[in-house]
Amino acid sequence: MRAPTFCAAILSLAIATTVAMAQAPTPPTGTPSTTPGATPSATDKAAISKACSEQATAKGLHGKARKKFRSECKKRGGAPA
Repeated sequence: MRAPTFCAAILSLAIATTVAMAQAPTPPTGTPSTTPGATPSATDKAAISKACSEQATAKGLHGKARKKFRSECKKRGGAPA
């Protein structure tokens, strides 16, 4: 009577282990994604936006020029021009 219960427990453990190992690892947080075509996370977007704002401030841009610069900067991923 105990054999079916024991076999079921071992089978469940084997399935759970296989599923856990099959999951892809997640990238580290806090670093902007460098993979082309990858969708940046919310923290990546915030870091890129801040970097672009700081660059625009350093250049002394205001109004439409600042908006245009930040838009182009975000498309580059926050990289300096």
